[in-house]
Parts: sequence; C-alpha cells; structure tokens
Amino acid sequence: VPDLSLEEVDPAESAMLIIPGGAVWDGDGIPEVMEKARAFLAAGVPVAGICGATVGLARAGLLDDVDHTGNAAEHLQATGYGGAAHYRDEPAVTGGNVITAPGTAPLEFAREIFRKLDLYEPRVLDAWYALYKTGDASPFYALESDAQQPA
Repeated sequence: VPDLSLEEVDPAESAMLIIPGGAVWDGDGIPEVMEKARAFLAAGVPVAGICGATVGLARAGLLDDVDHTGNAAEHLQATGYGGAAHYRDEPAVTGGNVITAPGTAPLEFAREIFRKLDLYEPRVLDAWYALYKTGDASPFYALESDAQQPA
C-alpha cells in the first residue's frame, strides 16, 4: 500500500523512481507519472521503467537521448519517439540516469537498479545475479568462504 501520493514524492528525498509496466502505457498512460519522472531526471535522480513503462518514457521524450531497451524496438517506434538510434536489444540497459528493461527481464532490471544505487560491491552483485539466474548457490558459498578468511 503506498504511503505517499504521487504529488508527495520528492526527488530530493528519494534514491530512485521505479515505474512498473502494464497495459496502461499503451493508451494515454499516466502523464503525471511522466512529469514526475522528468522532475527526477532534472534533479539528477535516476528513473527506472520496465515493460510498458518504457513506452511511457518514450512517449514523454525521456528516451530520446539515452541508451535504452524495451519490449521491442517496434513497440517504442510506434510512439513516434526520437530515440530509435539509442535502442539496444538487451535484457536491461542503463543510459545515464535511466534504466530500462523489457517485461521478460525483471532479474536484469533489478540488477541494474542495485548497481545504480550501489547497494552491493560488484562481486556480491554478481553472486546474487548468478544465484537467481541459474539457481546455483556456489557463488554465494565462495563469497562466504572469502569473508571467513583472515585479511
């Protein structure tokens, strides 16, 4: 349950704005969310959008000048946006302060968010990703073993 209204969300008090996907973005979307995204980016605070949210970001012009991805290049081109040259056919892309991913890549989306927020040192993030991508816990066991070694 949200504890703030959209109007109350302040870039100065936030680490990132994460915009979920959904069919709402295929229509008019939610213009107030895109205005909030614009305010976050203007304040230097990252914005992340997955799945249909990339359509909203494209329609708002927020993908025109940054590397990005989405559900499909054609899906974004249908918005008439100006960023087609920056489209990357990859599971998740960080372009400056904008993180994008198709709906089929929630794990990669999370990894890029964690990387941008600098939540984990790189080898811990790599171990986390390997565990959830492959189900192989050995990278975590290796980290645990390293942590127990004397410096």
